[in-house]
Amino acid sequence: MRPGSYHAATEALVSDSPGTVVVTGVSRFLGAHVAARLAADPRIGQVIGLDPADPPAALADTLRDVELVRVDLRSAGSVLADLGVEAVVHLAITSSPDVIQGGRGAMKEHNVIGAMQLLAACQQAPRLRKLVMRSSTAAYGASFRDPAVFTEDTEPREVPRGGFARDILDIEGYLRGFRRRRPDVVGTVLRFAPLIGFRADTSLTRYFSQPFVPTVLGRDARLQFVHVDDALEVLHRSVVEDHPGTFNVAGEGVLALSQAIRRAGRIAVPLPEPGLAGALSAARVAGIGQSGLDQIDLFVHGRVVDTTRLIQEFGFTPRSTAAAFDDFIQAHLGGALVAPERLATAEQSILDSIRRVRAARREAMS
Repeated sequence: MRPGSYHAATEALVSDSPGTVVVTGVSRFLGAHVAARLAADPRIGQVIGLDPADPPAALADTLRDVELVRVDLRSAGSVLADLGVEAVVHLAITSSPDVIQGGRGAMKEHNVIGAMQLLAACQQAPRLRKLVMRSSTAAYGASFRDPAVFTEDTEPREVPRGGFARDILDIEGYLRGFRRRRPDVVGTVLRFAPLIGFRADTSLTRYFSQPFVPTVLGRDARLQFVHVDDALEVLHRSVVEDHPGTFNVAGEGVLALSQAIRRAGRIAVPLPEPGLAGALSAARVAGIGQSGLDQIDLFVHGRVVDTTRLIQEFGFTPRSTAAAFDDFIQAHLGGALVAPERLATAEQSILDSIRRVRAARREAMS
């Protein structure tokens, strides 16, 4: 089914759209654009954006029809009650620690404690009837024991090493408790694959934007992405329609990491896993990215999820992983930087160098 088309069964799920919707995290791209889409929908009465920070100037025009309230999630209780909120879309989740903002401790405070405070506020909101929560496929973790494909019912085989994945598991656990206390509220959890596309600006897009891309020696992880526009569509439908439950949101098909790098016209630089961790740490210090253990584990083990439940329930099929990545290449990068023949020569040179280092080590040990 092509993006934007509805499945016939979806019509039976459409309910009266909520009059007042609160969107958290509107100072960032995803939150701002979700709020703007909802504000432009005539079925929605009012859209209020909550964020402790003012949106950047680049998002000012996007949010012109959204009422902005500068407030921390810990103080959201009075706002939700006073406004008679009927739906909440929680997008204020940080995926990587920012040293300037306090590092891992501040990230957990924002993600986990912030979600707890918001859910407590939702608990006391008498008119609330819908809660949409952004989650991530990182909730499944990444290890050598993983199944080939994760479904929404698959439990992590190991506790994830990365802080973001652990935060996601905690947040989803608190949401399950909220559902038990407020069965009258339709709860939707959306586990997004990494976002990509011509408008996406994430640690992953910055990773693929480097001329030389560090990878894990001997590994070629299978990856899935979701186009940012498809993510916005699913979030929009979650508000104007009733879709209770947990859903994987990803483009069908997979790309091996090596394929993605070649498509982007970049040069892969294989490193031992500690070397990759060091390279990503150096990139964080230089301000190039904010990658952490979650991303390293993804590049080692990969992650593929099943999206059957999403397609059947929403009647919507996101564009494929390959199509989403190609859109990112053509628009975000302006095409490949390295011609295929030069790319092949450079990769061969790197492999030859690795072989020479290995041979020298064997001679030294003999």
